[in-house]
Amino acid sequence: MAVNDETGQILLATHEGLFDISHTPATKIGPTNDLMGFTTVHDEGIYYASGHPGKDSALPNPLGLIRSGDGGKTWVLLSRQRESGFHALTTTKNGVVAFDGTLMTSPDGQNWTPVTAGFTPAVLAGHTHSDTVLATTPQGLQRSTDAGTTWTLNESAPVVQYAVFASTNHVVGVQPDGNVQVSADSGATWSSKGRISGGVQAITAVKKPDGPLRIWAATADGVEASADGGATFAPYQPN
Repeated sequence: MAVNDETGQILLATHEGLFDISHTPATKIGPTNDLMGFTTVHDEGIYYASGHPGKDSALPNPLGLIRSGDGGKTWVLLSRQRESGFHALTTTKNGVVAFDGTLMTSPDGQNWTPVTAGFTPAVLAGHTHSDTVLATTPQGLQRSTDAGTTWTLNESAPVVQYAVFASTNHVVGVQPDGNVQVSADSGATWSSKGRISGGVQAITAVKKPDGPLRIWAATADGVEASADGGATFAPYQPN
């Protein structure tokens, strides 16, 4: 799940492909592929994804890392085709961080360096204009300040299942029970906000310099949204 900074689209990557859910009805974008991992390059309209090809597709399985420069309409194969289905994927100022059973970093999406991390991330969260990366794990929040090369357990942070950067410094996290946590210093410290009802499956958020922190959460019952920094949530109303 992501927000396109250029268009304002709310994007949902699914087992059936990519959808724009900011309008009713939701609009399918591009081909039908199982997009397990999905991330955007902030302010540039570039998407990265990974997963498996759709039915009757001639693409390799798994997809490895693929890239779109036209808002998800078409995709280019970058690397690790038939090798990696990245379940967790994000971008940083210095490239891509991904996990397929091994944590890896890449400056260009083509050349990869394995990272010895000692944990299995559920979600990787980063921002294109920062070298800070967060990894959610059942044991706690792991934090890197060098684009995923080295990691430290943030022992004072809450255990969050989902995390997303809303800006270079603002981060939203959701705990397994749906409680929302917010950080204004790239995940170093956190404050508790409201709660999302229903089982959360993905989140995205945006914080512009002159606006409030806005959050969207895909749940088992639909999409919930907050326009007040996570204090309250209500069913999302598309345009």
